[in-house]
Amino acid sequence: MPLDLGLFAKKLARYRQQFQADYEKVSQNTGIPREKLIALEQASLEPTGDDILILADYFKCDYKFFVSNEMLAPFEQTETLFRMYGDELSSEDRWAIQEFLFLCECEDYLLSQGSARPTRPFSFAKRGRYYKKQGVEAAGALRNHLGYRGSEVASNVYDDFRKAAIHVFRRSLKNSKISGLCIKHPTAGKCVLVNYDEDIYRQRFTVSHEGGHAILDDERDVSVSFQKWDSKDLSEIRANAFAASYLIPSAVLEAIPDKTSWSGPKAVDWSNRLKVNTGTLANALGEGEFIDKEAERLIKSCTVPKELKVDPELPSTLTGRSRARKTETLKRGLSDSYVRLCFEAYHGEVVTSGRLAEMLLVAPHELPKVAKVYGRSLYYAS
Repeated sequence: MPLDLGLFAKKLARYRQQFQADYEKVSQNTGIPREKLIALEQASLEPTGDDILILADYFKCDYKFFVSNEMLAPFEQTETLFRMYGDELSSEDRWAIQEFLFLCECEDYLLSQGSARPTRPFSFAKRGRYYKKQGVEAAGALRNHLGYRGSEVASNVYDDFRKAAIHVFRRSLKNSKISGLCIKHPTAGKCVLVNYDEDIYRQRFTVSHEGGHAILDDERDVSVSFQKWDSKDLSEIRANAFAASYLIPSAVLEAIPDKTSWSGPKAVDWSNRLKVNTGTLANALGEGEFIDKEAERLIKSCTVPKELKVDPELPSTLTGRSRARKTETLKRGLSDSYVRLCFEAYHGEVVTSGRLAEMLLVAPHELPKVAKVYGRSLYYAS
């Protein structure tokens, strides 16, 4: 089937505009001359096979997207996202989101090739018209689905939602007001991005909140959550109720001794046990009518010391250079879970070392550093 030059030109122009990349920037990063890029966008020149592969690599999408009528890339979703929230997203954030979606595509491919990760896809049928109740019920259903006992606290919520067949990645964003976002990828499915620069307990709430959107807002292709959210948005209210109930279900609150009487040390202790910030604990207790407004204010006035908070993907056993390197890879979105899938595929000869480097967002010569950080080995099979 011959290439539709008009369609190719339109996709190339719209992608370039989405990511606020001028011809000079694209040329500098791809090696394709500026004049040729202009001709390609004007549909006056047919791209070579290498041109298509280079551009697909640059825009982090499947090359088939450029040569097919099928929607093999989250093109419409990112366009919707940038149109709705363009003022909030810098050029760097747009590229970070595109790399996040690329990681979701890679992860989906690895899982389709039999890479090991136990997944238990979860769906929930909303009942009634009371949004907050829907969120609470969905959270309880997911906890039951994953085998949590009534008062058991979720330890690694990122892996919880991955088990529920949702792609979860954390990534630093320039805009610190953005907590996270959820996108329905046309091939990879439900994808959640959490802003890694937020407080670690806030990240736990954010992934649960975005997980709520992924489960309960099927009609939405895109949702973005800000630190200051719209209190009139029913979907946001429902996602908040889902997150709070998932992290601190009523059975957990019931298990707290003398739950009507609070002090500063007790607030810090229980917030840390539940791996939530004091505001989340206070809101949950208030919603359950366990405390009065004075106790709620007292709990919210306390802060869990940063040194008590442990990132499940950045254990306290790591020190010095190893910790710094691991932190940098996490900021790029490379979770333990994802990196493990990539190396398992590499050792199983599903992907080459070159493809492995691409999936890990590094140049081939940087692979040994990444392998060392994650305790993996390389043999550079062809």
